[in-house]
Amino acid sequence: METVTFESLQLPPPPNWWEDFFRDIVLDVWRAAVPESQTREEAEFIRLHLKTPPPARLLDVPCGNGRLARALAAAGYRAAGLDLAPDFIAEARANSTGQGGALEWALGDMRKLPWRAEFDGAFCFGNCFGYMSDEDNEMYLKSVSQALKPGARFILDTHMAAESLFPSFKEHLDYSLGGIRFVIDNAYDPVRGRLDTIYTFERDGRSERRAGAHRIYTCSELHQLFREAGFDDMVGYGSLKSEPFKLGATELLLIGTRQ
Repeated sequence: METVTFESLQLPPPPNWWEDFFRDIVLDVWRAAVPESQTREEAEFIRLHLKTPPPARLLDVPCGNGRLARALAAAGYRAAGLDLAPDFIAEARANSTGQGGALEWALGDMRKLPWRAEFDGAFCFGNCFGYMSDEDNEMYLKSVSQALKPGARFILDTHMAAESLFPSFKEHLDYSLGGIRFVIDNAYDPVRGRLDTIYTFERDGRSERRAGAHRIYTCSELHQLFREAGFDDMVGYGSLKSEPFKLGATELLLIGTRQ
């Protein structure tokens, strides 16, 4: 594979790079990256920390192919999922046949959720928070807040909090997932507070590159965003084992309660 440089692509990527990113080989990588054991562990964390028993109604946004919403529906919850990737929503619908009215799927914009005070809990897993601009990230959190009933909880899962990313930051990562070579080349822009990334995918002798970016917030900044969106009583964990969040934790699971 030829050497990748940021000068070889137009970076930073377009502001709405994520609108066309999640298709084809990217979805295959995502499917291969998340084992069933992780889905079960995440679903149990959600069940434990949303503190609302079945048949409560939960919101998964963005939901990807609906793996977590389906796992929670199997445990007796009613769940709705929304995502912008048509292929993932189609897959979610195809894989939820036979579960009756326990699952609802919508193709749409997570910044403009169609629900108001309808859900007993919500969650965002999959490391997808931060793709958009600061204004759009704030709009998303406010939209989730408005979709929740007062007192309902929201869980945000991210591996991109500054305290998680920088202690073990690597400019180059190389993986093999499901027969696909998946290479990541990173460059952090401290002025924009964004991580610019070139993703290279190789399969069956063919190579494809796409560019993306991720806004890097500190834990403190995320707490402030939660407060401005209408959440309080925030608590952060550093793993699915409910360990307190601290510098060097591999992920941040931030939980807030709808005021």
